[in-house]
Amino acid sequence: MSEFEFVAFIAALMAVNALGVDLMLPALADIGRDLAIVTANDRQWIVTAYIFGFGIGQIFYGPLADRFGRKPVVVVALLCFVGAAVFAAHSASFAALLGARVLQGFTSAASRVLSVAIVRDRFSGRPMARTLSVAQMIFFVFPILAPTLGSAVLAFGPWRLIFYALATYTLVVFVWALARFAETLPQARRVPISLAALRQSYRLTLTDRFSIGYAVSSALTFGGIVSFVSSSQQIFVDEFHAGGKFTILFAVCAFSMGCAAFANSRLVERLGMRMISQSAVFGLIALSLVHLAIIASGHETLATYIVFQALSMTCIALCGSNFGTMAMERVGHIAGTASSVQGFIASVGAVAVAAVIGQSYDGTTLPLALGYLGIGLVALALILWIEGGRLFQARAGA
Repeated sequence: MSEFEFVAFIAALMAVNALGVDLMLPALADIGRDLAIVTANDRQWIVTAYIFGFGIGQIFYGPLADRFGRKPVVVVALLCFVGAAVFAAHSASFAALLGARVLQGFTSAASRVLSVAIVRDRFSGRPMARTLSVAQMIFFVFPILAPTLGSAVLAFGPWRLIFYALATYTLVVFVWALARFAETLPQARRVPISLAALRQSYRLTLTDRFSIGYAVSSALTFGGIVSFVSSSQQIFVDEFHAGGKFTILFAVCAFSMGCAAFANSRLVERLGMRMISQSAVFGLIALSLVHLAIIASGHETLATYIVFQALSMTCIALCGSNFGTMAMERVGHIAGTASSVQGFIASVGAVAVAAVIGQSYDGTTLPLALGYLGIGLVALALILWIEGGRLFQARAGA
């Protein structure tokens, strides 16, 4: 692959996961009615069940990718995801749908683990952060378009059709991977699957301060994204009565993340990952404090919510790829397994964060704003611990 096709392929692979989360958002109300879901907050489990499966699955794909190579694991996982999407389309109950969603998340976990590992096979340090940012810039187009695409699909049939559309897209990526993707892990670097090797890799990943610290930081910021996604329909439709503009308003917030990824790809090699991500954490804290003041004063409107949500998502996106890259700094030689463990921590941690914030939804934006403040403060405390109290100081290549 050329560099352009390589980045496009990584973005398309990552987008399997993005579409798995966002494509059915416009259908949540229809799913709730059809499957007799009792409360609006219960509908959030359709999103969080997927993320839970996504987190669990990552534990398995890294060791498999380090042993058998990246390509075999990618193509098998994509094919399994297609089957899980068809299973979801045929769900006859809420419990069956949640099971299908966990399975979808489990199979799509390969897209996250392998994307990071494949990029790490070719790049490291700031070039890796730049490449991931470019891929994420393309990847963020899908959350922008996904609700609109989901609404378009609903115009032609029931909510089950959305899962068939998801299966079709994944089949396209499967064929692309099968035909064009060349293995990036040479035989000499492959690691046999053994309890001793796994124990050593897991120990290194979990005891390295940078690896575990930035993985938990990623869990916090990812949890902020999941909280917004899972509660977005309730906020826009139930609180602000803007159901007719849901896809546009959701796209505005997602677009801000795409802009942040683009800016990061252009600035990271000049300013460094630490300068950008740490500034973004301070920005998130400041934005949350101002937003809380507006909510407390009774002046919250749809316009103020959109502005602060978009700016907060910008800060979160500036943390995302940089935290992930810094987590891999000292464990690049076991990139597959390290990516699995870190991804598991980030995803399962995000589910916990999103469950606390999302299930606290009370018809106002207050829980989300408080959640973002908490995310920023805890992330800052973690960074101070990871970096030994030093802020805005670049390390070699970072």
